[in-house]
Amino acid sequence: MMSFNFSTPSEPSLKGGKAFVTLLKRDLTLALRSPGQTLNPMAFYLMVASLFPMGITPNPQTLAQLAGGIVWIGALLAVLLSLDSLFKSDSDDGSLDQLLLSPHPLPLLVLAKVTAHWLTTGVALIVMAPVLALMLHLPAHAFSALCLSLLLGTPLMSLVGAIGAALTVKVQRGGVLLTLLSMPLYIPVLIFGTGAVRAAMDGLPYFGHLLWLAALLVLALCLAPLAIAASLRILVDS
Repeated sequence: MMSFNFSTPSEPSLKGGKAFVTLLKRDLTLALRSPGQTLNPMAFYLMVASLFPMGITPNPQTLAQLAGGIVWIGALLAVLLSLDSLFKSDSDDGSLDQLLLSPHPLPLLVLAKVTAHWLTTGVALIVMAPVLALMLHLPAHAFSALCLSLLLGTPLMSLVGAIGAALTVKVQRGGVLLTLLSMPLYIPVLIFGTGAVRAAMDGLPYFGHLLWLAALLVLALCLAPLAIAASLRILVDS
């Protein structure tokens, strides 16, 4: 039977925050040493947004109507592209086994890795979004809705996608399987994100869409690290 201790936290638990910061710094340092992992999703994001005007129409009015969806779909695909290597590199060099053997809570450690992924990928996508929106003739009054929805949606996509990355960490070339696992979970994020932009374009309140994204983000912050940790333990034990 599980028991709960409400006494003063022990020394190992106090060091959990330090382990979180250390792992976060380590992953950020590795990302800076391998800039291709950050630049590739950004280049893909730019390429996707650039191809839509060529494949559909260069008409500014038509592009303005589609701009929110194009930027959001590009961000979603770019996040999926970057998630495949989230745990694979650690699995290849043995770091993942060290994380599983660590005395610190595994959900806290995987949350540090997901945070590092968002800082190196999601933040860059948010910064690029206004430039792509301007290129696609999105009305200026919808820029705030686009940026705020991406600010809530990109960490949510990283958390949800990390579950699929954990499940496919032992699969060779598991990018397609990762996409199949994550895409259904991304549909609500895409609906509320594009809905916020559409409402802003039509001059309607979009705060409700942002509240739904915030609620989903809080839910993912509570449950996704537990699911990621359980997936990693099951795969390693098997």
